[in-house]
Amino acid sequence: MMWAIVLLPLLGALTAWLVPDNRRRSFLLPAFALAHLAMTASLLISTPPPSPGGWINLDALGKLTLLSNSVLFAVCAAYAVGYLNYRRKRPNRVLCTALLVCLSAMTLVTISQHLGLLWIALEMTTITMAPLIYFNHNARSIEATWKYLLICSVGIAIALLGLFFLAYSTIVARLDVTLLLGSLIADAGRLHAGWRHAAFIFLLVGFGSKMGLAPLHTWKPDAYGEAPGLVGALLAGGLVNCALLALLRVYQIAAASTEGVLFQEVLLVMGLVSMAFAAVFMARQSDFKRMLAYSSVEHVGIIAVALGLGRAALFGALLHMINNALTKGVLFLSSGNMHRAYNSKSTQFVRGALRRTPWSGALFLAAFLAITGSPPFGPFVSEFLIVSSAFVQQNYWTGALFLLFLALIFIGMASTVLPVVLGKMPKDIEKTPYRDTAHTVLPPLALMGLVLMLGLWIPEPLQALLHEAAGLLGGGK
Repeated sequence: MMWAIVLLPLLGALTAWLVPDNRRRSFLLPAFALAHLAMTASLLISTPPPSPGGWINLDALGKLTLLSNSVLFAVCAAYAVGYLNYRRKRPNRVLCTALLVCLSAMTLVTISQHLGLLWIALEMTTITMAPLIYFNHNARSIEATWKYLLICSVGIAIALLGLFFLAYSTIVARLDVTLLLGSLIADAGRLHAGWRHAAFIFLLVGFGSKMGLAPLHTWKPDAYGEAPGLVGALLAGGLVNCALLALLRVYQIAAASTEGVLFQEVLLVMGLVSMAFAAVFMARQSDFKRMLAYSSVEHVGIIAVALGLGRAALFGALLHMINNALTKGVLFLSSGNMHRAYNSKSTQFVRGALRRTPWSGALFLAAFLAITGSPPFGPFVSEFLIVSSAFVQQNYWTGALFLLFLALIFIGMASTVLPVVLGKMPKDIEKTPYRDTAHTVLPPLALMGLVLMLGLWIPEPLQALLHEAAGLLGGGK
């Protein structure tokens, strides 16, 4: 069953490559996505035992990431049918194939208990996302693709060095050479201190660049700005969560060693720096899709701050991982609709979206309120848990800076979003055939419903899973 959920999207990718008709090919995406979601639900209800050797296992952290990614991909796949129908003249064989291969790679990340296998799966996501970012085939998209490949490949190469150092620390300590997560956690205190310390630094930088933590975030504005909306949603909600899971695996090892406190302090600083960068660059942003990239930098920063705080904040970090993924899905899908309706991403031309695309404009506005931590949406709950944990731990400076950056980001984001949604439509605006349809509105509307639900009520099974995952990080200590 574990390997089947990885192989299923690969079968879908092969089918998509062989199907000759552009229009029929797009329907393969929701078909295989729903099958993947059904298999995910089955694995969550009845989880198989670890594979012989322990390389494959689905623990609580993997379950959360798998559930979030599977739900987000299913919604994006349903949206893709309407999106590709609107862009019939552009071949979509590469897009459909790469999306399904990426789903397979993201799934492999969640079930990998061997850090080498996890690294391979993460590198697969990097490679398969490149043709998706380049889908529009223009000068700016190819520039964004090369920047994404260059920075993320350097980051993932640095992470590989970190894994080499971690493996070498077992050799120097005269332990069995392994990259199995369970063995590394059990022997964390016995690993050679110098090589272990170097490994943690390289792994933090490597996986941090994949997540987009500042100042390693420079690929995000171009990639998010030039990719189609559904690809942007998967980048901000799916790929970020995979990189975060890789970082959480390192966090588990660090927490079991003598360097847990140092690792948390570095994460705390990087998280606050990321929020500060977002606050600065989000102000007066003239491209609303690039603005969403800086919002992603902010929210990986929020999660890093929570990991740095530890204890009760870990529950908030994991809940925020889900909230951020779902809300980013709404933002990117609705912004993609507005982009096509106006044939522009510039706030100079995109004004009064509530009148031209009423549903997409309303969803974009609601998701803006959600992502900036406004009640009664899910991100408010997770951010409140994180900041209250800072004050309970008497870490007043962190709590104060956290609130200050949130306020600055709300003001900066509002200065872009409100004119886009509520402003007066320019008289000389270009006329385009796009209008909101059920195919392009219902998927983000479904995600918005989930974001609202998580702000009002967290289902008991999800709460239990969050507590179990936080316990793996030391959240119960």
